[in-house]
Amino acid sequence: MSIVEQALLPLMGGDNLTREEFLERWWAMPLLKRAELLGGVVFMPSPVSRPHGRAEYLVAHWLGDYVLNTPGCEACGNTTTLLLEDAPQPDAQLYLLPEVGGKVREEKGLASGPPELVVEVCLSRSAYDLHQKFDLYQSAGVPEYVAVLMHEKEVRWHRLIDGSYQRMPTPADGIFRSVVFPGLRLDAQALLAGDRAKVLATLRQGIQSPEHAAFLAEVARRRAASTGQ
Repeated sequence: MSIVEQALLPLMGGDNLTREEFLERWWAMPLLKRAELLGGVVFMPSPVSRPHGRAEYLVAHWLGDYVLNTPGCEACGNTTTLLLEDAPQPDAQLYLLPEVGGKVREEKGLASGPPELVVEVCLSRSAYDLHQKFDLYQSAGVPEYVAVLMHEKEVRWHRLIDGSYQRMPTPADGIFRSVVFPGLRLDAQALLAGDRAKVLATLRQGIQSPEHAAFLAEVARRRAASTGQ
């Protein structure tokens, strides 16, 4: 049997692989659900805990509501994303569509390119989400990166300024506001408490704001320009 015909080795945490090798091995393991390539090293997270799953579900609901009210953008969860030479699997991401200026494209069924906003639910500040993944998102040019720290009960909102992430101080009212997606507001304490009603009520205030209306008009202008209408 030739080398080409031999079965591929399974993915193992700690493997040093190129992105092509990583994807080839993963596609040969259809039952594997979570694996990431960061800095050329394979990371395979442990099973998702119930608190992590609840927080991730609420984040998805928050972003999903924004998408429903904001044509020109999309959200997805746990999607392998090709960034530089790596392949992270963000818990959630929000991005503009290409016709309105977004950089995310689809490549062989995967997302390719930096989304405008990424959210990761982290066990603690020592998790690789705030180290290897933080560095990757920064280098790849992801404009906004939100980390939800379960142990510390803290939300960290980072903005890319002059090529480096700056952590935004928690606003006096406790509500973070996206600069890339006007109207996207997050009540940090409500999210940490699992208070879905308050998270969504705060978001809807943002969706009803003048800045969101102005953003919708700008998105419509970009779409018309891209289609020549």
